[in-house]
Amino acid sequence: MYTFQKLSIVIPAYNEARTIHLILDRVLEVKLINDVRKEIILVNDCSKDATEEVLLKYISAHPEAEIQYYKHEVNQGKGAAIHTGIKKATGEYVIIQDADLEYDPEEFNDLLKPVFRGGADVVFGTRFESGRAHRILFFWHSIGNKMLTSMSNMFTNLNLSDMETCYKMFRTEIIQKIDLKEKRFGFEPEVTAKIARIPDIRIYEIGISYYGRTYAEGKKINWKDGFRALYCILKYNLFSR
Repeated sequence: MYTFQKLSIVIPAYNEARTIHLILDRVLEVKLINDVRKEIILVNDCSKDATEEVLLKYISAHPEAEIQYYKHEVNQGKGAAIHTGIKKATGEYVIIQDADLEYDPEEFNDLLKPVFRGGADVVFGTRFESGRAHRILFFWHSIGNKMLTSMSNMFTNLNLSDMETCYKMFRTEIIQKIDLKEKRFGFEPEVTAKIARIPDIRIYEIGISYYGRTYAEGKKINWKDGFRALYCILKYNLFSR
């Protein structure tokens, strides 16, 4: 059975002062299987609210936790914040965790199982192939997601059911070698296209729950990001290999 010591959890944050302490509480509460340690990497993408104040106060109140904090001096986008977090990761594996409450850190252990049982290099958490809780929200979002995933699969020859998922876990030495360009929500199709081209890469997918937010509750992705994702699927699979 494959073993490793530490999971790096990258949390990009932009204007999440109201709720980010709640997700941090959940991350700290999770006990990872096989005694894997947690390294939390917070990347504040130049928030305009009190996100920095909240994060620094939280870090000060939890000296026992292994938390790194970084701040972009100008807003660059979620993808850019993820890039920063990946570069700073020191664990053998790294996972992306949104700063909102849409994904449940308790399910880190579900994503870790394919690593320990099959030596997975990459694990996607899918919101569409599980018997778990899934908040019912936007019909057209779900249709758009499935269309983007299907188009991505056509080019990558993968059979993913949720390419746009936040929960992606990577072997750190692999993801740190990939030259990532997309600074906003184009990160998802770009990284999928680039990992799919790695010879003998072992990619797994496992069902997760999803507690989506409405726009009134702070959801940021919109139709423009959908078109950007489509552009990125074409760009990184056909024109920028």
